[in-house]
Amino acid sequence: MLVVFLISSRVKSQNYYNMLYLILLGCVGLVIGFFSGYTTRSRVAVKDVNSIEQKIKTKLDEAERESKEIVNKAQEKATTIIDEARNEEKERKLSWQKTEERLMKREEVVSRDSEIIRAHSLELRKEEERIVSLRKDAEGLVIAAEENLQKIAGLSKEEAKNQIVKKVKDDNREEILSLIKKMETEKSEEVEKKTLDVITTALQRYSRGHISDITTTSYILPGEDLKGKIIGREGRNIKTLERLTGAEFIIDETPDTVLISSFDPVRREVAKIAIEKLVQDGRIQPAKIEEKVEEAQQEIEKRTQKIGEEAVYEVGILDLPKEIVHILGRLHFRSSYGQNVLEHSIEVAHISGMIASELGCNVEIAKKAGLLHDIGKAIDQEVVGSHVELGIKILKKYNIDERVIQAMMSHHDDYPFASAESYIVTAGDIVSAARPGARRGMIEQYIKRLEELERVTKEFAGVKNSYAVSAGRELRVFVVPEKIDDFGAVQLAKDIAGKIEAEMKYPGDIKVVVIREVRSVEYAR
Repeated sequence: MLVVFLISSRVKSQNYYNMLYLILLGCVGLVIGFFSGYTTRSRVAVKDVNSIEQKIKTKLDEAERESKEIVNKAQEKATTIIDEARNEEKERKLSWQKTEERLMKREEVVSRDSEIIRAHSLELRKEEERIVSLRKDAEGLVIAAEENLQKIAGLSKEEAKNQIVKKVKDDNREEILSLIKKMETEKSEEVEKKTLDVITTALQRYSRGHISDITTTSYILPGEDLKGKIIGREGRNIKTLERLTGAEFIIDETPDTVLISSFDPVRREVAKIAIEKLVQDGRIQPAKIEEKVEEAQQEIEKRTQKIGEEAVYEVGILDLPKEIVHILGRLHFRSSYGQNVLEHSIEVAHISGMIASELGCNVEIAKKAGLLHDIGKAIDQEVVGSHVELGIKILKKYNIDERVIQAMMSHHDDYPFASAESYIVTAGDIVSAARPGARRGMIEQYIKRLEELERVTKEFAGVKNSYAVSAGRELRVFVVPEKIDDFGAVQLAKDIAGKIEAEMKYPGDIKVVVIREVRSVEYAR
């Protein structure tokens, strides 16, 4: 056992030393390999460093060479710029010198001219003083001559002039009267011919049809039994209708007809539309009436705006405010002597534009004023004032061109004529109103106007009789020949025409004819 143990111990020791030897041998090899690798790496690193340094040096050399080239180029360019600046400065100095020389020469010329003008001014002042002195001397001589003539004639200047005028008038009375009549006739014929040419041309170009229009105030019911429904129990339905529409409903013995009465044409139209809707609905009661009246009012507003827009489009005026267009639409529900006011306004606009074109006036102003001349009639039932005054207020409120206002404000002679367009609009208004069939006058007003015409003439001294003929277009005045001579007849005709213009309103023109008839009667016995 001991031997085995020793042998095993020896074997173990031998293995231990072998292993230790191998470990030492491995460490030595590892150290030698490390040093040999380091040495090799150092050599390679040195070679790489030398190569990088060489590259850096090459780059530095190239950069230095390029920088020198850039510096040289910059120096050359700077030298060129400096040379150019110096040349420009020299040229500028030369230009300034030349300009200064020219200014000095001009200053010398101006100074010389000023001296010449000053000298001429002194001469003119002396000449003016001499002329004033001569004029005073001449006036003194004229006054002295007049005084000598008055002393010699024994008459003053005014007395002598009156005597001369009277003598010339007496000696040439018939000739002067004939000349005056001839001049007035020629002037009247020439003006009338030109006027007829212009108006005829405008009417020929304007081909719009026209008929007499009456605002509808009645509604035909589908059946007689509907009258009771409209009236309602104890009249509550009809009272509600009248309260909401502001119109009066007249249900009498006329078969199947309801009459609608109101001074406001818009209210009449609202009432008519409301009753139409109620009849179509079939249920006529206060609640339904309120609903249908409200619908009718909304429908009227829309229709009014649409009618106004159609009117301005037809005339070709597209720059009016929306409010003015709406007010124009309301004219569709107005009539004057049976003529629809909106149709009349459109017609006046077209005729005025054509007349303005013929005369070379402002066509746009004439057309716009013609279209708006009666716009005050849209509200004259609601607001106090004439339709002309109300129209002016409306147009000023919406900043319409002042030239348009001036052109429309004179169409009833309420204001003076401020422009050529104001005469044109007045003529267009008269032509539109006086066209055959355009208006429907009442017989009472017609007779009253004729009586008024005849009454005006009887206020003048020397008038024997007067007669209105040709439907009031001509007034014939017979005078007493012993009281009115030929000159007096001419003046009387002018005075009567002026009084008619000042006191009466009438469409078109009225011809005043003064007739002085002298009869000499002798009997042969």
